Amino acid sequence: MKKVSHSVLLFGATGTIGRATAQALVDTGHDVTCVLRPSADAAPLPDGVVILRGDVTNLGTLPSVDVIVSCLASRTGSPEDAWAIDHDAHVAILNSAKAAGVSHFVLLSAICVQRPLLEFQKAKLAFEQTLATSGMTYSIVRPTAFFKSLSGQVARVKSGKPFLLFGDGALTACKPISDRDLGQYLSNCITDPEVQNRILPIGGPEPAMTPRQQGEMIFEMLDLEPKFKSVPLGLMDAIITGLSIGGAIIPPLRRKADFAKIGRYYASESMLVWDGEKYDADATPSFGSDTLRAHYRAMIEGNVAADLGDHAIF
Repeated sequence: MKKVSHSVLLFGATGTIGRATAQALVDTGHDVTCVLRPSADAAPLPDGVVILRGDVTNLGTLPSVDVIVSCLASRTGSPEDAWAIDHDAHVAILNSAKAAGVSHFVLLSAICVQRPLLEFQKAKLAFEQTLATSGMTYSIVRPTAFFKSLSGQVARVKSGKPFLLFGDGALTACKPISDRDLGQYLSNCITDPEVQNRILPIGGPEPAMTPRQQGEMIFEMLDLEPKFKSVPLGLMDAIITGLSIGGAIIPPLRRKADFAKIGRYYASESMLVWDGEKYDADATPSFGSDTLRAHYRAMIEGNVAADLGDHAIF
C-alpha cells in the first residue's frame, strides 16, 4: 500500500519522546515542521525537518498544515507550570490550528488523568475535554510508564546499594513503553482511522510488572543477590504535610510539597487502565517491540544513558 504523506506541525520536539516522534514521522514519509523555543537546540532532531522558532505561550498565526502533533508537557508538574503549558498553551495551539484550517490534532497526554488528584493531571484532562469537544478530529494518547522513569535505580543497584521500594513494592504495576515505540504509535494515529476521535491508553509489549519485579530483573541481570529497602508511604505523607505547612510561609517549600505529591501519587497508583473499581492490566493495550529488559541491559552495558527528566522519583 502506498504511504500517504501529510504536513505535520510538531510541538515538544526536543524532549526524548518528541525526538522519537519526529524521527517516526520522518521515517513514515511525512513533511515535518518542529516548533522550538528560540533558545532550544535543534541538533538532536532528524535531518529533513523544518525548524520554526516560537513561544508556545504566544503563538500567533500557525502555518497551514494537515496535522498538529503535540508532545508538549510542563517541565515540573507544578500547578502554575501545568496550567500554563498543559492547558493554556494547548488551548492557544488548538485555537490557532482551527484558524489555520488544521484537520487533525494528535495529543500526547498521560494515563494518570484517569484519576486526577494533582493539578497537572487536572490541567491535562481539562484540555483533553476541550479538544474532544472542539469539532476537530483528534487522537488523545495516554501512555503508561516510560522507560526513562523506571531507570533511576540501575546505577544505584550496580554500585551495590539496595533497590528502593515504596511499601512492599507490589502496590503498583505498569506496562512501560519506549520512546521509540510511543513515537511510532503517535505517528500511526495520523493515518489510522481506527484511532481517531478516541482516547487511547497504550503500554509496551511486556506484561504488567511491579517495582519489585523491576528490581529483581536488574539484580538478575547484574548477577547480584536481590537487596531491597522499603520506604513507608506514611513517611512520604509526613514529609508532604511538613512541606505544605512550611510552604505557607516559605514559597519554595510549597513547590517541594507539590513535587512530593507527584512522587506520592506514582508510588501508590498503577499506570494501567482504570475500570472504575480497579486497575486492569488485561484491559491496557500493548504496542511495539522494545522491552524494559533490553533497555536495562543497554544501560548496564553503558550503551544508553539514563535521561530521567524532571519527574524522576529516584
